[in-house]
Amino acid sequence: MKLCMQIKKYRKQKNFSQEELAEKVYVSRQTISNWENDRSYPTLESLLILSALFDISLDTLVKGDIDIMKRELSKHDMNLWTRVMLLFLFLGIVVGIPATYIFSYGGLIVAATLLIISLVAAFKVDSIKKDNDLKTYQEILAFDEGRELSSGFKEENRQGYWKMELLLIFGSIIITLILSGIVLLIMRIFY
Repeated sequence: MKLCMQIKKYRKQKNFSQEELAEKVYVSRQTISNWENDRSYPTLESLLILSALFDISLDTLVKGDIDIMKRELSKHDMNLWTRVMLLFLFLGIVVGIPATYIFSYGGLIVAATLLIISLVAAFKVDSIKKDNDLKTYQEILAFDEGRELSSGFKEENRQGYWKMELLLIFGSIIITLILSGIVLLIMRIFY
């Protein structure tokens, strides 16, 4: 059961109005209304006060919402690490090329450091995807939107996924070798 329904159910069992409950939890009546209509989520402190007021355990109060909270945390982490990955990839390219041109090997070290940070963030994103069993774009999109896909849909769309991963790995290696060759060629021309 969702927390919004739990709060409303236990509030009515205790015969509290939204105003009375708000006073006891030290929030506004509008905040209680937002919690009951699933527009916002109580803080941990508020959850503890609510569980004490309703004479129930915190686990009973948030039953069913634990998975939702874990999913939200994973989604937040995935978005954060994706931004870190893209930022350092962008910086590695934008800062790395001029720095390599101006400072030679020192600039190359700066570019490599930025790109390594981007790579670490990419591994973190991949780890989150594995923890949440996300493989296809549809699964990642559904995860980001908080939807569930049927297991049949997952299996149907995962056929041949290993081929795509292998192609991605070899494609990345080839692109890296080509870009490295271009950088070396440019360095030989100017030095």
